[in-house]
Amino acid sequence: MTDLLTPAPSLTQLSEEERLFRASVRNFAETEIAPRVRDMEEQGAIPRALVDQLFDLGVMAIEIPETFGGAGGTFFLSVIAVEELSRVDPSVAVLVDVQNTLVVNALVKWGSVDVQQRFLTALAAGTIGAYALSEAGSGSDAFALKTRAVEDGDDYVLTGRKLWITNAKEAGLFIVFATIDPDAGHRGITAFLVEPDFPGFQVGQKEDKLGIRASSTCELLLDECRVPKANVLGKAGHGYKVAIETLNEGRIAIGAQMVGLAQAALNHAIAYVQERTQFGHAIGDFQAVQFQLAQAQTELEMARLGVYNAARLRDAGQTFLTEAAMAKLFSSQVAERATSLAIQLFGGVGYTRDYPVEKLFRDAKIGQIYEGTSNMQLQTIAKQVMQRRG
Repeated sequence: MTDLLTPAPSLTQLSEEERLFRASVRNFAETEIAPRVRDMEEQGAIPRALVDQLFDLGVMAIEIPETFGGAGGTFFLSVIAVEELSRVDPSVAVLVDVQNTLVVNALVKWGSVDVQQRFLTALAAGTIGAYALSEAGSGSDAFALKTRAVEDGDDYVLTGRKLWITNAKEAGLFIVFATIDPDAGHRGITAFLVEPDFPGFQVGQKEDKLGIRASSTCELLLDECRVPKANVLGKAGHGYKVAIETLNEGRIAIGAQMVGLAQAALNHAIAYVQERTQFGHAIGDFQAVQFQLAQAQTELEMARLGVYNAARLRDAGQTFLTEAAMAKLFSSQVAERATSLAIQLFGGVGYTRDYPVEKLFRDAKIGQIYEGTSNMQLQTIAKQVMQRRG
């Protein structure tokens, strides 16, 4: 019978390289990250020493070509890394996620030779990236941007404010989206590579969040920030394409984050119900408890398969828009249910910070919000469903 603590190999279909990679990331997470989770949660920060270890492990440059110092790996390996790190701390996982699936992917796909040489090399060597799209008035309506970029000689001058930017405190490179022509709608959106020492650029306050508290989430302030034209990513006016394509990939990795943290919650619950006794029996002996865990594990396996399927499609160069939306939607729902169940099975102690499941419950909620809310994923899926009607 399949061990509930680990996914069945017949379902995951990992290659030898993928299995070894999973094992190395899992071992690192359990030995190096786990002892630091409580301190990182309380301090609201990931120590630079740990970040440096992530670079040494190779998980911060998975898809960067070897010519630029990266591993030259697949998108699927990035998904595995996010899943395994999330089993221990989703905050560390999202740092790795943004680096790989948003920033690196955007540069690999849209960067000129000069841009790739300058920035991919840095991202492989120790620079952290951040992705700045959201604003106060543009969340789900992602292209209702107010941040303006005005051409001035060899530069663009950017003015505006960005919100909810992951990795902002640690980042040495920001992909910032602004409009060069407000009247052109989404066709005015342009992606800029902004470095933190550019005049007029400032990282603002860090948000005091419900979950993933060690992950920095900050506002960015651009006050006539001068950005060289050489730092435009892709072409002027093509920023919406950069955003759409990278976010579609990022949603798969958020699905992996939700799968990883849900698995962690179930692992804790399975262990606890075999230790906790009531009425002369371990509570895990009761069929009602067993059935709840069976249902949760079934949903989790389906979520994992959805994430893996979307990632495989992406690596194969096939269309994955709908599959990515389904993976993120369902995995975030499963994570919320699984973490809630874990608290329920722990009882009163599960509601305290002495046990890890309450943190996972708080961490899970963001999965239904960032990189496209659940309603936006439903909209994407519904559009495809209606096109297939009849």
